[in-house]
Amino acid sequence: MLTSDVHRTYRDRPVLVTGGLGFLGSNLVITLVNAGARVMIVDSSVAGCGANPFNLDPVCGKVEVFPCDIGDPEVDRPLSEADIIFNLAGEVSHIHSMLFPERDLRINTLAQLKFLEACRREAPGRRVVYASTRQVYGAPQYLPVDEQHPVAPVDFNGVHECATAHYHHLLTRLNCIDAVVLRFTNVYGPRMAIKLPCQGVLSVFLRKAVRGEPIILYGDGTQVRDPLHVSDACEALLRAGAVSNPEQRTLNVGGRTPVTLLGIANELQAQRCLPATEFVPFPAERARIDIGNYRSDSSACESTLGWLPVTDLCKGLRETLKYYDEHVTRYLEIGRPCSCPLSHS
Repeated sequence: MLTSDVHRTYRDRPVLVTGGLGFLGSNLVITLVNAGARVMIVDSSVAGCGANPFNLDPVCGKVEVFPCDIGDPEVDRPLSEADIIFNLAGEVSHIHSMLFPERDLRINTLAQLKFLEACRREAPGRRVVYASTRQVYGAPQYLPVDEQHPVAPVDFNGVHECATAHYHHLLTRLNCIDAVVLRFTNVYGPRMAIKLPCQGVLSVFLRKAVRGEPIILYGDGTQVRDPLHVSDACEALLRAGAVSNPEQRTLNVGGRTPVTLLGIANELQAQRCLPATEFVPFPAERARIDIGNYRSDSSACESTLGWLPVTDLCKGLRETLKYYDEHVTRYLEIGRPCSCPLSHS
């Protein structure tokens, strides 16, 4: 389907987005509202998970927000009304998962299991699109990484998200729900919680660029990633919500072009005339959960959903920086140093 055709499928349809106050969730909500959907949001605004009411400023008054946890009984009503469910709630920090594994378990697994039981009860047979992560693969054994790659997470976040993906697939096999799982690479763009600690390398880089500070790299910066602009991520989500009877229900969603972390730093440095990039040794505790090089094989996503990323890194970073320039006080306390450690996730 063409993009316009996909968007038309959501017109006047009730849609539920969990985690809709966060980075990816809010961008998806805005896209859905612009497509004419009636959007409901469930978000408990757990501290450290990126919820920001200002993210929804462009659609203020056009969405219904349920301020509850996805495992709470209050989710029953929006679930019973929704035609399509986008399940984006959760903790995304790999470092936090290693520091607070029980917290990550509660947020990314136990609450998800309760939510899926509510889906089975209140929304039987409905499409549920779950936003997972490439982190479930761990350190790649080969590149690019396809969906047949062994799953070997290097942190608790990957383990817990892998378990939740299996919950979605199990209930699909039991004909309780109709799930599609998307494994996203590093997503970036407007509305990232760049103030929060341990949200990933792109969040750190963008915060440094907005502040005009030098970017700091662990090691030599040659680690490869395939950054994905949030608009492309939202397009993949919309297509996953609209596709009928997909033959493959776990799909990698990767960026347009692989690039080194140093290459990303250099692009930001060029766009902002930042001080020279600084290099520091890789701390042992970070090296243990670093995955090395990564890039996605998204060919199954292309064949199943008709999806391809279209935003190149240069344009995506420029548009992202412009957004933060316009709304910087909503995302950063200017003039105050940030104690957030680096993260090459």
